Amino acid sequence: MTSMLRSIQSSASQMALALVLTALVVTPGSIALAADYKLTGENTTIGFVGTKKDGSHAGGFKQLSGTFAAPADITKGKISVTIVMDSCWSDDEKLTGHLKAPDFFEVKRYPEAKFVSTAIAKTADGYSITGDLTLHGKTNSIVFPAQIKQTDSGVELTSKFNLPRSQWGITYGAGKIDENVQMSLAIKAK
Repeated sequence: MTSMLRSIQSSASQMALALVLTALVVTPGSIALAADYKLTGENTTIGFVGTKKDGSHAGGFKQLSGTFAAPADITKGKISVTIVMDSCWSDDEKLTGHLKAPDFFEVKRYPEAKFVSTAIAKTADGYSITGDLTLHGKTNSIVFPAQIKQTDSGVELTSKFNLPRSQWGITYGAGKIDENVQMSLAIKAK
């Protein structure tokens, strides 16, 4: 009887080990590992395009810091980013100075902008990220679409969306400069 019990226990142990090994030998890269990623200006790009009747200007931010907590179930993830507003740049040197002035970002008074996600939801086309954006001294909730790809070596996120600047009290040139600023976001963290 004892040898029969040992045989059953041994078979059960071997079967459990086989199931675990089978689960681990899934196609490489198909298992998303939970990780917390550090976001910097090196692996994260935040860009914008502002338009007006006679053209447009592109720009972005060179300095930022934050984290992307990316569990295997990305809908339970969390993104937090702080942007150094004085690191703003544009494709026109004169405009770069004007963007930092009181008419736009007012970087001496508001040296940082911050985004903190409150929800990440799966959609038919990818994901929808909801969060609080603090910019120019005001905090508003925003929602934007995103593509998120997790691999065993990191996480990638891309997004394009419009941001209505007047919601943050940035109204300079209203009627001449478009209300919506085209935003682009790219994260490639390892």
